[in-house]
Amino acid sequence: MGFLLLILLALLASVLGGFYLLGAVRQRRPGEPPLDRGPIPWLGHVLEFRRDTAKFLERMKGKHGDIFTVQLGGFYFTFLMDPRSFGTIVKEARTKLDFSKFAQHLVQKVFGYHSDHRFPQMSSNKHLMGDGLVVMTQAMMSNLQNLMLHSVGTGDNNDMPWNEDGLFNYSYNIVFRAGYLALFGNETPKPTESIEKAREVDRVESQELFLEFRKYDQLFPNLAYGVLPPGEKREAERLKRLFWNMLSVQKVRTKENISVWVREQQQDREEHGMEDFMQDRYMFLLLWASQGNTGPAAFWLLFYLMKHPDAMRAVQGEVEEVLKETGQEVKHEGPFINLTQDMLQKTPILDSAVEETLRLTSAPVLTRAVLQDMSLKMADGNEYRIREGDRVALFPYTAVQMDPEVHPDPLTYKYDRFLTADGGKKTDFYKGGKKIKYYNMPWGAGITMCPGRFFATNELKQFVFLMLTYFDFELKNPDEKIPDIDTKRWGFGSMHPTRDIQFRYRLRF
Repeated sequence: MGFLLLILLALLASVLGGFYLLGAVRQRRPGEPPLDRGPIPWLGHVLEFRRDTAKFLERMKGKHGDIFTVQLGGFYFTFLMDPRSFGTIVKEARTKLDFSKFAQHLVQKVFGYHSDHRFPQMSSNKHLMGDGLVVMTQAMMSNLQNLMLHSVGTGDNNDMPWNEDGLFNYSYNIVFRAGYLALFGNETPKPTESIEKAREVDRVESQELFLEFRKYDQLFPNLAYGVLPPGEKREAERLKRLFWNMLSVQKVRTKENISVWVREQQQDREEHGMEDFMQDRYMFLLLWASQGNTGPAAFWLLFYLMKHPDAMRAVQGEVEEVLKETGQEVKHEGPFINLTQDMLQKTPILDSAVEETLRLTSAPVLTRAVLQDMSLKMADGNEYRIREGDRVALFPYTAVQMDPEVHPDPLTYKYDRFLTADGGKKTDFYKGGKKIKYYNMPWGAGITMCPGRFFATNELKQFVFLMLTYFDFELKNPDEKIPDIDTKRWGFGSMHPTRDIQFRYRLRF
């Protein structure tokens, strides 16, 4: 019996030691935030977190306050829930916090891409802002025209047929395909074929790409968490290989009108000795990063406008005014309207409608690895110690975007929420009587803020412009309720609806 007892004690010590190494018996130290390890060793709260991130974080805030540390799948995450303290994180991110380690792990798991070399963001900033943005916006316009307006003028004005589709599918389809073509280039016309034939190839091939992308996109949340069942895991691997082939650098080089941004990203990696197969994987990453969120956002923007006639009238009036100022008119057999970067900068009402849409439907988790022991000072004056190796995270959706003190009546769509009384951009929002800098964070913040945010915003605005000027469209059910958000996608950017909304549309010409 004594020998058996020794074996049991040794086994118990081994198990406890394993739990210790896994962080299951971590103790809160003086000066640290409240610690909540969760019900399951190592996994902690990850199951509840995955099931509904927003609801879980609200529960933790109610239990612990505006800062707390929770265990999620072997890592400890400290969440800040007071937007007045967000500036501390943004400031510390320059020296003591790191985004790249977390991002590298995710993109290797999801896209199969890995690089030991860190490429500067200056290239992205150069081509997705300023003069580079002008070129990209023009390319997007050309491809939207090809996808949306290629049959303009082919029918009788009074007898154009109605088309029916899901609004989510339609919006995602058009914006994704046009964005893909704007970035990765167009079919090069063959010597014996017309330009129109090449444009038709663009329409067909981009449609095939979108259909496969949607399959991958639906697998994405569980793939990122590493919980795909075997059959779906095999499908994800098949789709990866398909995209690596469809977006291979060899195929992209055969295109014309490739964006300078994509070309330079590829050239930088080639010059650093990256093999072609890994560059192919990076092209897939670029496609998802640039187009995975804009299409869903386009759906929400158009749907909210359709559900709020006052918003639709205001945006419609602004669109007509901008076209009038530039002397452009939509005609049956006339040239297509051309929306330039300058024109898109003269739409404060539409800008506010876009920002309000993103406030309601964009919900990234912003995560940084802690590089060294550090302290975080909160807005209430309290200071907390954070351990090296932990993660610091923000979830702006619940922390600020849905905060009724910052945004009164936060669940209601108000197209003019981000407009001042004189029609300018509103930036004065308050929490606890203090003006806050970070009142809406769909693009992140600081040095890792999404460099493509201006191009993505232009994509949304161009899509709405063309819908309002060239199409009649309406919900099949005028009393359609706003669909719920798919909670499985919390943390990954633009949210998806739990169901599509049926609508019908037709060209006016």
